[in-house]
Amino acid sequence: MSEQAQAIGIRLDNKMRSKVETVSKEESLDRSMAIRLLLEEGYGSYSKRKAAEEYKTGKTTISKAAQKANLTIWEMEQYLICQGYKSQYSTDDLKQELEAITKKQK
Repeated sequence: MSEQAQAIGIRLDNKMRSKVETVSKEESLDRSMAIRLLLEEGYGSYSKRKAAEEYKTGKTTISKAAQKANLTIWEMEQYLICQGYKSQYSTDDLKQELEAITKKQK
């Protein structure tokens, strides 16, 4: 079953309408397609930002945040780093975990 598109009406101020027209010309798209492109990209940015906020505040795990943002865990980590996030996970924490794993394997 294919997805049904539904027409909606929106009002844009002159500044935003000009931005849509610029994208439309640059990408050789009609205005409707340009708006859909901008909405999709904007939603992607929004979902990454919201997922990162939830992770930073401890409301979710890195894997759940990545899933919510439609990213791999690696991509989510890179996004967090690019946003200036510094992990509280230290090299001492890593050493302790590696020691615990090594002991369990013996």
